Amino acid sequence: MKDRTPAAGAAPQENKMGVLPIGKLLAGMAIPMMISMLVQALYNVVDSVFVAKISQDALNAVSLAFPMQNLMIAVGGGTAVGINALLSRSLGEKRQDMADKAANTGIFLALCSFAVFAVLGLAMARPFFLAQTKNPAIVAYGTSYTRICLGLSIGIFSQFCFERLLQSTGRTTLAMCTQLTGALINIVMDPILIFGLFGAPRLEVAGAAWATVMGQIVAAIFAVILNIKCNPDIHIRLREIRWNGTVAREIYRVGLPSIIMQSIGSIMTFGMNKILISFTEAATAVFGAYFKLQSFIFMPVFGLNNGMVPIVSYNYGAARLDRVKKTVKLTACTAVCIMTLGFSVFQLAPEVLLSFFTPSEEMLAIGPTALRIICLPFPLAGFCIIAGSVCQAIGNPFYSLIVSVCRQLVVLLPAAWLLAQTGRLELVWLSFLIAELASLTLSTIFLRRTMRAAERHIQAAAREQP
Repeated sequence: MKDRTPAAGAAPQENKMGVLPIGKLLAGMAIPMMISMLVQALYNVVDSVFVAKISQDALNAVSLAFPMQNLMIAVGGGTAVGINALLSRSLGEKRQDMADKAANTGIFLALCSFAVFAVLGLAMARPFFLAQTKNPAIVAYGTSYTRICLGLSIGIFSQFCFERLLQSTGRTTLAMCTQLTGALINIVMDPILIFGLFGAPRLEVAGAAWATVMGQIVAAIFAVILNIKCNPDIHIRLREIRWNGTVAREIYRVGLPSIIMQSIGSIMTFGMNKILISFTEAATAVFGAYFKLQSFIFMPVFGLNNGMVPIVSYNYGAARLDRVKKTVKLTACTAVCIMTLGFSVFQLAPEVLLSFFTPSEEMLAIGPTALRIICLPFPLAGFCIIAGSVCQAIGNPFYSLIVSVCRQLVVLLPAAWLLAQTGRLELVWLSFLIAELASLTLSTIFLRRTMRAAERHIQAAAREQP
């Protein structure tokens, strides 16, 4: 009887990303990610509702912690984007050694990121809050919350890394299972630990932090097990989990723009809040409610996006430009349809959407108009999100960075400030439409350049083959 065991380090048989019909492949990879993203959006809203029941100070503490949390998520998520692109492209090129190096070096980078943020959280949490407020309750709540979330961030960094290893090889259903596990643990444990239910101690804001890290750590452990047991396309070896400068540079060549782009979002939010609060505090409340609500529209598109990236990277590496183009077209059309649906909901029922946040009379007076104006560029945003990720997947990540910087810092904030000088709040919301039109223009130009460059690269590679 012949030995059917593959040779050590041998590449597995053709990955499904290179053979399945694009429609079936994209649906199979994206739908699980879209579902898990929706659960994440639900968790974000539920978490805010529970914390707000403690006191206004408690809610403010969690809100003020956002910049540090967002920076942590930006580093973890951006690094994972780089791992995803490099690993998928390497598999498409049949470079098993590079795929394995991407996985093992990525794990090492995740552990290093945890160490940095653990020190940052423990040392800087209290000074960070004292720099923002002198309210002792907010400082106490926020310091404990931030120290727990950053000090035990090994869960979130490991979760980002190992889930992307599953996504990179087409196993998005397994990645969905780990994300759902973490999110559900968060949702269940939040009220138990915050309010001290079922005999648990009442930890208040710290309870929200503990619920968060518990979910992240359990999800990370689950993801590690699934990679070891169910992901034969990569080989994780303890002795290979170490620094590799060449691989790290390639990971961050794609991942660094994502890190910067997400960090820019914090600057934009801070700037918009400063502009809006000059009109009324209710305007900032409406803006905050919008961000919670829009996640239910944008998160499915991000899930669709996450399902698309490994398909594009793999087939680009395999020199299958026809499959790359089909994937991009189908994904962009789907994203625009999702965003158009969200646009319709915001236009038809803004009062219903605001009612989830127990709005004041002033919020109800200005909120519906705000939501109807802010949602105008939703369909355009769907295309821009996909276009930026195609550039990243194929190897032009700085195009996405340029678009993000121009949209949020060069166009949106200056436009909002100029429109605020009119003294009319409703005009300030138009800055989102202006910014998205600029983003659409740049995204279209950069996507065309990227696809043309990809075609030239594949043609040149084909000519070099014997």
